[in-house]
Amino acid sequence: MHDQNFKNLILDYPREALAFFAKDEAIADLSEARIIPIRQEQLKDRLGDRFRELDVPLLVEWPDGNREAILFVLEEETQTNRFSIYRLAHYCLDLAELMETDRVIPIVIFLNTGTRKDRLRLGGDNNTYLEFNYLSCDLKRLSAHDFKDSDNIIARLNLPNMHYQKHERLPIYFAAQLGLLTIESNPNKQRKYIDFIDFYANLSEEEMTEFRTNYLNKAGEMMGLAQILKQEGLEEGVEKGRQEEASKLFLLLLKSKFGSINQQLQDKVRTANAELIESWTKQIFDATTAEELLDG
Repeated sequence: MHDQNFKNLILDYPREALAFFAKDEAIADLSEARIIPIRQEQLKDRLGDRFRELDVPLLVEWPDGNREAILFVLEEETQTNRFSIYRLAHYCLDLAELMETDRVIPIVIFLNTGTRKDRLRLGGDNNTYLEFNYLSCDLKRLSAHDFKDSDNIIARLNLPNMHYQKHERLPIYFAAQLGLLTIESNPNKQRKYIDFIDFYANLSEEEMTEFRTNYLNKAGEMMGLAQILKQEGLEEGVEKGRQEEASKLFLLLLKSKFGSINQQLQDKVRTANAELIESWTKQIFDATTAEELLDG
């Protein structure tokens, strides 16, 4: 289940995934690259052998030829104690041979904390004959607070998987949903990844009740931002244009947080461009009144 969730996430947003999970490689010109998913099932030496399957291998090429292609190997690991650096090394060596390249970057996304082997060294007392390590992204060791305003959709969707204090649980859940709505304009992907957020947030019935009370309208008419998206009129609005839909959703958020909004402020939101609305959504957590937010 987790493997499939992250495979979909990475393949839907490959550039954002590499920018977040492989930030240490600092690929400044990634926007100009072509990213090609590679077959996951590796070729067998003999047909009766078991095959090794990768989570998501991505080949990054630059059409202008200014940079040599790089192969990124992304693995999601749910149970850290089951991670095998030997298996990952096999994967990378197989790919390097298959693709005839030594430019291979292994990345492991750890969903939970735990002990694991970070480096592999083969050799004797005097010499090392093979040394292997990998980039790691320990989601539970990242502070959700540091990414709650990120414009990288991978970071925002994974807020529930990061570290936060117990009292921050609902604000972080809200920030993840808000990030999805403001960054992703495709309604199909919005519906798809609201499920991702809900799955990893795993709110209890009590928490959902508190969320409806404190983050949505006081009457508790909406079960969450997912319900907003499922309203037929708003879904059509997404398809007609991002600005109109953004203003509708933002007005709902304003009313949910601050209660009634005067007509002057409503008109200001309706005439604002999508970029200004996106800026307001990033500041909504710190504002104490709608006037402070919109007139500040």
